[in-house]
Amino acid sequence: MFGGEFFFIILVAFLLFGSKNLPEVVKGYAKIIATLKNATNEIKNEIQNSVDVKEIDASVKQITHSLTKDVEEIKSTVASSSADFGKNILEEKPTILAQIDEEIEEATGPIKRKM
Repeated sequence: MFGGEFFFIILVAFLLFGSKNLPEVVKGYAKIIATLKNATNEIKNEIQNSVDVKEIDASVKQITHSLTKDVEEIKSTVASSSADFGKNILEEKPTILAQIDEEIEEATGPIKRKM
């Protein structure tokens, strides 16, 4: 917008407002532009803040989902380990009881003979 277009705009402004009122019109126009610019910046800031909040919410949801998944994996591992442990004890119970009986018999054998 240099050259001819700019000259034409100035000429129209002089014709519409006159040379006395033109500085006041330009000041008013500058104030309007500044107000619009400030409003635009405020809107941009609000949008950016809301985007930041949405990103934080998304991050929190992702972390929560990850932690929930990890906890569920740990729970299933502990449950299967405890089930395996209980199963092993039940399977080894007769062997352990037989060993205990043998040890008791060995320890009380000489005592029984003396009585």
